[in-house]
Amino acid sequence: MGLLHHFLGIEIYQGDDGVFIFQSKYDEKVLKKFRMLGCKSVATPLDLNEKLMKEDGGKKVDETLYRSLVGNLFYLTATRQDIMFAASLLSRFMNSPSHINFGAAKRVLRYVQGTMDYGLKYDRGNEVKLIGFCDSDWGGCADDMKSISGYCFSFGSGVFLWCSKK
Repeated sequence: MGLLHHFLGIEIYQGDDGVFIFQSKYDEKVLKKFRMLGCKSVATPLDLNEKLMKEDGGKKVDETLYRSLVGNLFYLTATRQDIMFAASLLSRFMNSPSHINFGAAKRVLRYVQGTMDYGLKYDRGNEVKLIGFCDSDWGGCADDMKSISGYCFSFGSGVFLWCSKK
């Protein structure tokens, strides 16, 4: 049968040094779908100086298009924990997205454009140790002042569980 190379759209590379799972073909497909392939990339998924809110005064955009974009971002989080917080934050505006929210979602796509080679690496022969991290802000959501928390766990060299939620 041989080695596994693809599973549910996830690409898998198995070498002597370990396993690398990634979604570069899906990254490209999503970027093409939203006409962002070849766009200028950015260093971070979200603008740190921009606070996204439900009532931001922005012009409303097509809900179906916005939901599709955020859904595609969530599918990418299967191998991209670096965009988990951004996808979680953007999902709060599914009911009535504005052009400001859509612009923030497109920024995540610009980040993906520059990081298409990112994924999860599981090294062979590393020390097997369970490590966990968590973090939270205090009333960080501008709409309802609820806290946002997140966590991730790794076993050996690779992360296997992560979450970001309000």
